[in-house]
Amino acid sequence: MLLAAVAAMTFVACEVHSGKKHSDTTTKGSIRIVADESLRPLVDAEIEIFQHIYKNATITPEYLPEGKAIEALLNDSVKLAIVTRTLKTDETDYFKKIEIPVAEVKMAIGAVALIVNPANPDTLLTMDQLREILQGKIATWDQLGGKSKDGIKIVFDNPNSGQVRVLKDSVAGIGELPKNCFAVNNNEAVVDFVSKNPDALGIIGLEWVSDRDDSVTHEFRKAVRVVGMAPGATKEYRKPYQAYISLKEYPLSRNIYTISRENRAGLASGFIRFLANEQGQRIVLKSGLVPATMPLRIVEVNPNPLK
Repeated sequence: MLLAAVAAMTFVACEVHSGKKHSDTTTKGSIRIVADESLRPLVDAEIEIFQHIYKNATITPEYLPEGKAIEALLNDSVKLAIVTRTLKTDETDYFKKIEIPVAEVKMAIGAVALIVNPANPDTLLTMDQLREILQGKIATWDQLGGKSKDGIKIVFDNPNSGQVRVLKDSVAGIGELPKNCFAVNNNEAVVDFVSKNPDALGIIGLEWVSDRDDSVTHEFRKAVRVVGMAPGATKEYRKPYQAYISLKEYPLSRNIYTISRENRAGLASGFIRFLANEQGQRIVLKSGLVPATMPLRIVEVNPNPLK
């Protein structure tokens, strides 16, 4: 309570000092925000519920590649970005130089998901195999023990994509991507391409196939198959389910952050508070991701009948 009061007084002080009058508060008004395009299903769901609760609030999202989203924040085009990394040192130094306080809040843990066509029987990969695929050493499916000799077509959403950055951070030894790796427009286009090409290997945000109740992600789940990943040859294969992400058994997890440069108690601050509180975290849970500020209950089901 004391911290909240101090924060509120600080916001008021900043607003008075600036001499500006603002039309939005924490629960009403209109703002534009940016978010990594791969996070669209989650962010859309959060905005929908927030605006349902706060009828006088309008949040308009623009979905961009992660690099462009951060750029919009640096250029003061928006006050809030939702992305899958924190600020780099040079970006933090820039905000310090212009004396703008920046708040970074971890709101969820997601993952990068690999997808293949339903006709492809190869739905298991080790991290070593993924490394060799991304290095161009494995270029055809039969090199992985499959029957097809077709070349692997690696497809992702954008050169500035957060997915590509996570892969390079998670898989050691990845430099320039091979020639059989190319970008399309967005995560939807990745799913569409993989659904039509048996030799494709898609790289998407888990958010596009994790919410079993969402009609769009439900259709995507029927159109492609999600690949199980193993950290090493002797480890068990895990798909990007909540429990495996939470237990750090799925090797391609990623954190999701809100980054705000709003130095007062405006609508961006109200939305961040909603995302971090129970209502926002329940939406994270329903979306098939791991909440960052509330515990995840993991239930182990015994498949064997009781005697």
